[in-house]
Amino acid sequence: MFTGIIETIGRVSNLKRDQDNLEITIESDLSNELKIDQSVAHNGVCLTVVALGEGTHTVTAISETLNKSNLGKLKEGDFLNLERCMQMNGRLDGHIVQGHVDQTGICTELIEKNGSWEYTISYDAAIGNITVEKGSICVNGISLTVVNSKENSFSVAIIPYTYEHTNMKSLKIGDTVNLEFDIIGKYVARLTRQKI
Repeated sequence: MFTGIIETIGRVSNLKRDQDNLEITIESDLSNELKIDQSVAHNGVCLTVVALGEGTHTVTAISETLNKSNLGKLKEGDFLNLERCMQMNGRLDGHIVQGHVDQTGICTELIEKNGSWEYTISYDAAIGNITVEKGSICVNGISLTVVNSKENSFSVAIIPYTYEHTNMKSLKIGDTVNLEFDIIGKYVARLTRQKI
């Protein structure tokens, strides 16, 4: 389990295909603190550390992960938001994040607002996921609050700290982002559909 509070940004240093899988090697300040078999969220995707190097770690993404997240579009030099799993004696500063991407979305609008940034993300609502005003959403692994909720899009406001310490600063209109919708909202939506 994760909180959506990003610890650091990693840079993709190598990509290697192994049949349908993709081995991703990342350089980061966090890599030397990791252990093999440890779970780490990469842009919100929970992946297992399979190898360690000097200032690097490697994870494997299978075809299911590549098809349902933006990891299949990675290029060497891209930046990933990184978060280690939550410690049970720690504070839940963000919200409950499983590291299981529900679907991807597209950044359709970016507005700089005199000290903050507002991003609008569109997504396929036919899959059944929803957002609510002031509810939680995880975008590329970042726990954020929904500002403007619509049927197939939502907006989030980014403070300067989040902008500087995540890969949101490199996000452009047309880019694909990973979305994990609020787990409580998903259960409520499922129960509501069952009762209709």
